[in-house]
Amino acid sequence: MAALRIQIHPTNHKTSRYLKTYPPSISCSMQQPPQNNIKVVINGAAKEIGMAAVLAVTKARGMEVAGAVDSHLVGEDIGLVCGMEEALEIPIISDLTMVLGSISQLKATSVVVDFTEPSTVYDNVKQATAFGMNSVVYVPRIKPETIAALSAFCEKASMGCLVAPTLSIGSILLQQAAISASFHYNNVEIVESKANAGVFPSQDSVQIANNLSNLGQLYNRDDLDTDAPARGQRLGEDGVRVHSLVLPGLVSSTAVYFSGSGEMYSIKHDITNVQCLMPGLILAIRQVVRLKNLVYGLEKFL
Repeated sequence: MAALRIQIHPTNHKTSRYLKTYPPSISCSMQQPPQNNIKVVINGAAKEIGMAAVLAVTKARGMEVAGAVDSHLVGEDIGLVCGMEEALEIPIISDLTMVLGSISQLKATSVVVDFTEPSTVYDNVKQATAFGMNSVVYVPRIKPETIAALSAFCEKASMGCLVAPTLSIGSILLQQAAISASFHYNNVEIVESKANAGVFPSQDSVQIANNLSNLGQLYNRDDLDTDAPARGQRLGEDGVRVHSLVLPGLVSSTAVYFSGSGEMYSIKHDITNVQCLMPGLILAIRQVVRLKNLVYGLEKFL
């Protein structure tokens, strides 16, 4: 595969797991790639979702992995890290600026996929924009003020950025179905489950609750003012409650329950592994290269 080739000569290729390490000395050489492919940089490439993204982009038509950024496994070939039979000859680099600067010399359409942390997203997108690259951001719980600042920045720079609260197409379809149902029912509760403890409510549940709250409805009037912890956490002022289950063996699941006079209506979405996010990621990469501003939500392209 024709791609940016970076040779690394660290004293020890095995680095400590995840987050900041100092980059080794690096020398770069470039081979001109085909110009019709979107060059994709995965920032957070050593994470589970980053490795899945590398595999998905490698298999997708019209795009290829051009860079892998992470502070874990620096110097390792990202193809081998992902379990490929052959190396991609793309080492993991800890310096995002170095990778972007090298790839920008190829004068090709490029996208940076960001799987990092809320505190780094703004600077990452600014760097990508400075090098003429669009960004796809999948980082849960980005603050609204960060999104607003990024939107203003991308608008001024006429560069595309897609901030996706979820990359799961199934999750988006669940949210759309919940919005449609909310006009017909006055009672709604969200139940989510995970096998391991994490941050609750989840990003998916928060997004559903926000969508329902923005419709001007008032739900669960009979116990709107109940503060009993067993009733779950109320999100917003419209009565939408979220209950979180954590039990080993459970799949990651989000269910929305509606009720009306004499009937119940429920919709549910289960996630068994990170692979379910890859079709949404590929769609996001294809769409963001056409943007000249920031778009919030992958559902805008379904």
